[in-house]
Amino acid sequence: MTGPLGMLIVGAGFGGLGAAAHRRRCGDDDFVLVEQADGVGGTWWANRYPGAACDIPSHLYSFSFAPNPRWTRHYPGQQEIAAYLDDCVHRFGLAPHLRLHTRLTHLLWDEAQHLWRARVRDAAGHEDELLAQAVTLATGPLSRPRMPALAGLERFCGLLLHTARWPDGFDASGRRIGVIGTGASAIQLVPQLAPLAQRLTVFQRSAPWILPRGDRPIGARTRWALAHVPGLRRLWRGALYCQHELRAPAFTRHPGWLRRLEPLALNHLRRRIPAGALRDALTPHYRMGCKRILLADDYYPALRRPNVALETRTIAAVEPQGVRLADGELVELDALVAATGFEAAEITPPCPVIGPQGRTLHATWARGPVGYLGTMVAGFPNLFTVIGPNTGLGHNSMVHVIESQLALIDDAMRALRAHAWLSPTADAQERFNAEIGARLARTVWATGGCTSWYQTRDGRITTLWPGSTLEFRRRTRRLDRPDFEFALR
Repeated sequence: MTGPLGMLIVGAGFGGLGAAAHRRRCGDDDFVLVEQADGVGGTWWANRYPGAACDIPSHLYSFSFAPNPRWTRHYPGQQEIAAYLDDCVHRFGLAPHLRLHTRLTHLLWDEAQHLWRARVRDAAGHEDELLAQAVTLATGPLSRPRMPALAGLERFCGLLLHTARWPDGFDASGRRIGVIGTGASAIQLVPQLAPLAQRLTVFQRSAPWILPRGDRPIGARTRWALAHVPGLRRLWRGALYCQHELRAPAFTRHPGWLRRLEPLALNHLRRRIPAGALRDALTPHYRMGCKRILLADDYYPALRRPNVALETRTIAAVEPQGVRLADGELVELDALVAATGFEAAEITPPCPVIGPQGRTLHATWARGPVGYLGTMVAGFPNLFTVIGPNTGLGHNSMVHVIESQLALIDDAMRALRAHAWLSPTADAQERFNAEIGARLARTVWATGGCTSWYQTRDGRITTLWPGSTLEFRRRTRRLDRPDFEFALR
């Protein structure tokens, strides 16, 4: 490098591509975007299992500054989302700034120069050092797959898969397949495997709340109108946003309101599963919303197929030939799929991150990730996190949160024209996290009677925002100067 970058961006999912597009829209070409995978998309590059799709409507699950009138379905599938993000690379001219197959391996704050020193390694093992005034970590919470903590898992002789590491060309035909988990990826995958597998066993620990998905194609006439009728696309997106945002109080302030949705889900179950042991096993026993509410029309019918079994008995261990249940029965398997999600609550930096005075981000987050508005961390100057601690939602599109964070980062970068560095104060961050903790204690995620991937092992909720997206947008519109410390150039 001939000189330091304005910004190094790590991760090319929605967060990283959005950050890069914002740099271009601000007239700044002084950045590099590194991505360890073979292509862009982040979680939508990694999650290629059959049936992978989003549960937020397509016209809401896209950048407001990069609308796409060509979505073909109400809820977008993985391939269409990946194609949209690839199009964003071309639309905003990001290709010259993008370095694929490149992993950030070390990040060190140079106190003398007020710059970050970043080491990156490409697929061939070649290392470079990049200097940058600011770094944006957009690796996200859905980047480290979680494998189930089952004794003997490593001894399984069949094919062991994770939904986030799905192999190309996997053929389920004639196989005896087990799926561990009944979360969002499982309910999309199971209906795809069920018609092909010789026998499919779904291992369930707790029954999820499932509402009808109601997915449907977006016809050619509607797509034409969205592309050509002035204001229609914005009106459509606004209506979807309001529809979802009205749900926020039920999750964050009035959990009892979610009882009104429970009959809809139970009726959905009753209409598809006849009375009996299977329906009983599929009936949830915690407050709706405590775990992620799922959307599916084909999951329940798939469980009624003669070659599909729902197994609720406890797994004792995994053996070379299959899964041993607590009562001694062995379920013989050719393939075992972990649909067990990600280490979302236990966010860790993608590499050693060393700030002033040798402070490390790993040590700072040893008891769980903390931050300031999920976007910065006290004591780590000019370091930004997209979809950082306590930014997740249970009711609306994460793209709205990402765009709010990018606005805050933009304001910080404007401030850095006159300052060497900036960082939230420790006091401001402590006040923010005390507020968030008190508010989270009243939410359905804390009071709904379940344990979930929203929580760390000690029960702290580090993933979710306990308010509306309107509030988050207001609080991230610009820097609250008294909450920050600055150093002049």
